[in-house]
Amino acid sequence: MEKNLKRMATMQRMQSVGLAIFYKRGYYDTSVDDVLKELSLSKGAFYYHFKSKEEFFISILQNIIFQKVYSELIAPFEGQENPAVVLDKCFDNALETAEHNELDNGFVLSNFMTEFSGKNETIVKLLKEIFKVWEVNLITNLQKGKTDGYIDRHVDSDAVASFLMSSYMGVRLLMVEGNAKLLRYKYIQQLRSYFKTIAVKR
Repeated sequence: MEKNLKRMATMQRMQSVGLAIFYKRGYYDTSVDDVLKELSLSKGAFYYHFKSKEEFFISILQNIIFQKVYSELIAPFEGQENPAVVLDKCFDNALETAEHNELDNGFVLSNFMTEFSGKNETIVKLLKEIFKVWEVNLITNLQKGKTDGYIDRHVDSDAVASFLMSSYMGVRLLMVEGNAKLLRYKYIQQLRSYFKTIAVKR
């Protein structure tokens, strides 16, 4: 058991460091040797845990990236009622984290989707699955908001979900090189104005 725990701890450390490097440099500009150098591990140690760089990246997708997206953009809805209030808070919190992260390089999902598109269908499929979980969660909560009397019943939940996802990814990209604090402020203000247009008029 102790051996298994040690192996899991090593894998988690490898995945965490690997994500940081892939996020900064990109998958195709990062070699296994680059990762090993950061970790101070031998190639033998790497290939003991993973068969290839691709398998290593897939493990990062499944164990870290999905959990990160889930905790930031999906979990906040649990037990809450008004989806607009939840979206305001979770988007603002995620953007605040990005704003204060000196190593921020955009939204991890959209970055990797752009990099792998047309190059690796296996990884693109996994990325699309994470996007789909996020999209379905948004649509489900918007629909619930309509049923519960928070969102106007004529609102197209699918279209709103697409708009929210694309606008969030867009502002994350702009924040990389622009004035992150100002961009976050303006985005959240516009988001709040938009939510007023789809809310039930009281």
